[in-house]
Amino acid sequence: MKEKLFPLFVLLAAMLWGTTGTVQTFAPEESNPVAFGAIRLAIGGLSLLIFVSIKGTLKLSSWTGKEVWIAALCMALYQPLFFSAVYITGVAIGTVVAIGSAPIMAGFGEWIMYRRLPPRKWWLATFFAIAGCSLLFVNEESITVDPIGILMALGAGLTFAIYTIINKPLLAKRSPEEAVAVVFTLGALLISPVLFIFDVSWVMQENGLTTSLFLGVIATGLAYLLFAKGLREITASTAVTLSLAEPLTATILGVFIVGELLTATSWIGVSLLLFSIILLAFSPKKNLVLVQAKANRNHDKA
Repeated sequence: MKEKLFPLFVLLAAMLWGTTGTVQTFAPEESNPVAFGAIRLAIGGLSLLIFVSIKGTLKLSSWTGKEVWIAALCMALYQPLFFSAVYITGVAIGTVVAIGSAPIMAGFGEWIMYRRLPPRKWWLATFFAIAGCSLLFVNEESITVDPIGILMALGAGLTFAIYTIINKPLLAKRSPEEAVAVVFTLGALLISPVLFIFDVSWVMQENGLTTSLFLGVIATGLAYLLFAKGLREITASTAVTLSLAEPLTATILGVFIVGELLTATSWIGVSLLLFSIILLAFSPKKNLVLVQAKANRNHDKA
């Protein structure tokens, strides 16, 4: 497999994540975002668990160790933290802080684990990506800065960064589909109590069932499977920055499907995000693959 495909897997995953907001507009009005997050996690994990069970590649006896539970806990916490942050402090601040903080946290997380900071190109791409993401939402609504909402948004960014970093050693010895299936199924079990707090009867409606299945199987299961495939050969920091294609996709879908209008400032944000993605996705092999190989060697020595 050619090395240039690995970042494209991550980009495709982010594009699938970006469909979430648009698809949710077709869900029943009484649906709750936090419950939706728990349901999509459960459907995504179980669908992949069935897939690997049919293939006969699932070996539960090998799934021991704290890394598995940490990754599952991060996925379980990300859903309520992100949606609560958006609810408390608004879409603009909540999204920018959560998604924008994740690459920085992943970069420093790699430094802690591998004693290696990302290359300059990554810092440049990440700066433009965060700036672009900020411009996308700057005119979205009146800005409300709530300390609790900010903390929850930072928590969401941190959990996604930790999940990505922890996933690296898990993928070193297991297939991407097995890794995602087990982690997401455990994550769904951990977050399942929220299903007893919120009304989920809307899932049985036709549009509730179809949107849940799409978000669970396609925008969660398939998306994270692609993300894991790309993550095996590129650094965690690069993968998290490339995942900023999510708000870009959501914005474009909002324009062409929902009929939203973008301001000139938002279009500048789109351009900056595209520039950052191209800068990373089409980097030379040595920046994406050889750097990761060096990180793996350092990790093995630790």
